[in-house]
Amino acid sequence: MATQSQSSEPATLGASLKGKVAVITGASSGIGAETARYFASLGCRLALTGRNMDALQAVVDECVSRGLARDQVLMIQADFESEADVKKTADQTLEKFQQVDVLVNNAGVVIPDSLESTTLENYDRTFAVNVRAPLQLIHLLAPHLIKTKGTVVNVSSVNGVRAFAGVLTYCMSKSALDHMTRCVAEELAPHGVRVNSVNPGVIKTQIHKRGGMSDERYEKFMEHSKTTHAMRRTGFVDEVTRTIAFLASSDSSFTTGETITIDGGRHLMLTPVQS
Repeated sequence: MATQSQSSEPATLGASLKGKVAVITGASSGIGAETARYFASLGCRLALTGRNMDALQAVVDECVSRGLARDQVLMIQADFESEADVKKTADQTLEKFQQVDVLVNNAGVVIPDSLESTTLENYDRTFAVNVRAPLQLIHLLAPHLIKTKGTVVNVSSVNGVRAFAGVLTYCMSKSALDHMTRCVAEELAPHGVRVNSVNPGVIKTQIHKRGGMSDERYEKFMEHSKTTHAMRRTGFVDEVTRTIAFLASSDSSFTTGETITIDGGRHLMLTPVQS
């Protein structure tokens, strides 16, 4: 019996992003930078935010080398602890492109803490960047995403799915982001806007070092992390980026409200691998 299909999408994964406008926050390094590079190779116009403009400029140069014209990439210096910078991101994007098709909420912060060591200052900073800023940006851009029947991809963490010691407020913030994803997905679904999250395991980026982890401690953490993932290794940024492209594009046209773990099975592990 022949199967019925409504799809006439391009064969290449993410090809429907060509010509679209994507906002990618925290694009100066790590997952955000690789997402920008990958989207550029697909012909997606970009509004990129970061705190370090030198690093962000290097990403823009790489996006141009992937085929985008320089006037198809917008750089926005933004610290997402600041409500004003979040609003600036939305305003400058709309001023340049007059539309938004994709929002990738990638900017995030992790500050190691426990119940004993945490402070309200750390809590406020973590939730401002990891929860409030994505919510504010979705709120500001929702009318424009509705016009384009666009997509939102939130970059969460396996820490939103599982509890881990030593990162109390980070875990709390990612759980909040995951549930926000589900709530907003339900609200925007009648308007044709899809909202999903990716939940990476340990990926080699700079986020832990920016949170205060020394080089020596980071190397030990990365080595130990091989024992906490079922696949016996940590992940690479491009492994996350390809899933982001899938969720951002029409390839996932019937998917919304999902949180997808890209963690080598870390969420499955109750105890570390025994050597």
